[in-house]
Amino acid sequence: MRREPVDSEALVSVGYDRDTRELEIEFTSGAVYRYLDVPESVHVGLMTAASHGEFFAHHIRDAGFDFHQLH
Repeated sequence: MRREPVDSEALVSVGYDRDTRELEIEFTSGAVYRYLDVPESVHVGLMTAASHGEFFAHHIRDAGFDFHQLH
C-alpha cells in the first residue's frame, strides 16, 4: 500500500485502500500498523486534521478497529 507522508510528531505516513477499507499508518517509532474495515471518512478526517496524532488517538486507536502490526 502506498503511504503519503504527514507532518506529525507521532505519525510518519498514512495510506488507505478504498477497495479493502484498510488504513495503514507508519509511526515515528518505525512500527507500521494496518487497521481493518475503516470508513473512508475516517481516513479523510485523519488527513485533514489539525493534529494527526490527536485524531488518531481519539478516532482510530480508541475506536475498536481490528488491526495488525506489519513491522
